[in-house]
Amino acid sequence: MAVTSFPWPVGAATGIGSMPGTDVAEAQRVVLGELPDLPHLPELPARGPGADMIGRGGAFLTELPIELYAARWRVAARPGHDLRVARDLLERDLDQMTEQAGEFAGTFKVQVPGPWTLAASLGLPIGGQVLRDPGAARDLAASLAEGVRLHVAEVKARLPHASVLLQLDEPSLPAVLGGRVPTESGFGTLRSVDPSVARSALSAVIAAAGVPVVVHCCAASVPLSLLREAGAVGVALDLSLLRDLDALGEQLDAGMGLFAGVSGSTAAAQADQVRDLWRKLGFPPKSLPAQVVVTPPCGLPGEARITSALTAVREAGRRLTADLD
Repeated sequence: MAVTSFPWPVGAATGIGSMPGTDVAEAQRVVLGELPDLPHLPELPARGPGADMIGRGGAFLTELPIELYAARWRVAARPGHDLRVARDLLERDLDQMTEQAGEFAGTFKVQVPGPWTLAASLGLPIGGQVLRDPGAARDLAASLAEGVRLHVAEVKARLPHASVLLQLDEPSLPAVLGGRVPTESGFGTLRSVDPSVARSALSAVIAAAGVPVVVHCCAASVPLSLLREAGAVGVALDLSLLRDLDALGEQLDAGMGLFAGVSGSTAAAQADQVRDLWRKLGFPPKSLPAQVVVTPPCGLPGEARITSALTAVREAGRRLTADLD
């Protein structure tokens, strides 16, 4: 098994990003309190358009404005009200991060939608998704790469003592590669994207970030080797959707990190899920706490249960570290 150092603390736990509620100050306070080893910038899509994943992604794009049309995001001719809202929400989130975590000196994670999920979700002005036009998809990936570079630089400036870890959210990537993305009408599917093209776009965004990147994909059939070849240092998966242990084992053996999305109701049950996976993969227990970060699966329960959910994954990570004692 490859010996690798990972850009996160041993026995760490973190959130995927999206949280319920609309109070970003409270959400950031909870994250910093419950996930002190690897906190993240919370995302609150319940605030409405512009706080959702695709609207947030549009806020990072450079020279490629977006707008809402018939309740869907599409590329726009010029920046307008919808884009201003999305960027204002992002700015508020960064201001809270700066206020509450400005002196934080560990690893801090931020999330950005990936180029293929954006291409599958954003519309073109003439109709249809960006994904259907290879040239438009290339332009979007280039725009996102520049936006990610600027975003990471801003986060570094706001958190001068921290190390930044970027999470690229790519839930649509398996469908993009498999030709399963529905057309705008819903009566057909878009042509599959060649893996080399998908890898190239991801690699450009990852390289532009200039910091370690973990790719999150809450879907089955995640293209693990493609993600590692594109430069990702880790992959975030929902363990309940995991089907191909051999493929995962191959990438972990090559030195990839795993953000393990667990769904047990207690910290003990969550730790057991991770231990059981590690045993099935045949890896030595001593490598687990450094290589694996415990996370909730996609999304979190209602506001009343946020704290307990994050406490559980934190304690699960610490239980895995205690196994080494």
